[in-house]
Amino acid sequence: MKQPCVYIVASKRHGTLYTGVTSNLPRRAFEHREGLLKGFLKKYGCKILVYYELHETMIDAIAREKQIKGGSRTKKLALIESLNPDWKDLYDTAHLSGPNPVVIERSEAIALQKERMDCFVASAPRNGLD
Repeated sequence: MKQPCVYIVASKRHGTLYTGVTSNLPRRAFEHREGLLKGFLKKYGCKILVYYELHETMIDAIAREKQIKGGSRTKKLALIESLNPDWKDLYDTAHLSGPNPVVIERSEAIALQKERMDCFVASAPRNGLD
């Protein structure tokens, strides 16, 4: 079953972070965990699934991925810690077969993205004047 998702994996608590998007979170989490993906992820050992959001459409998931990637490291850490303060590996929760409480409805996702974008914009330096 395809379920658009944006996720963050880490090498360790407060370690290297990678933000990605997928339509199959259980498979992608397994690939990270087993080191099956080459490049950045393998080089930096990003194997721990520390955050994810499920979206109704891939367009929504990609937009959210870009928003997260565009934010500061501090904002990414705050996002992770808001839902996973102990930095537990969420690999097992990515295999839920029933209704998933982290599924974000499109209208909720739009409101959430706007709220988070406002937060990113408000804290972004303006032309080096801040």
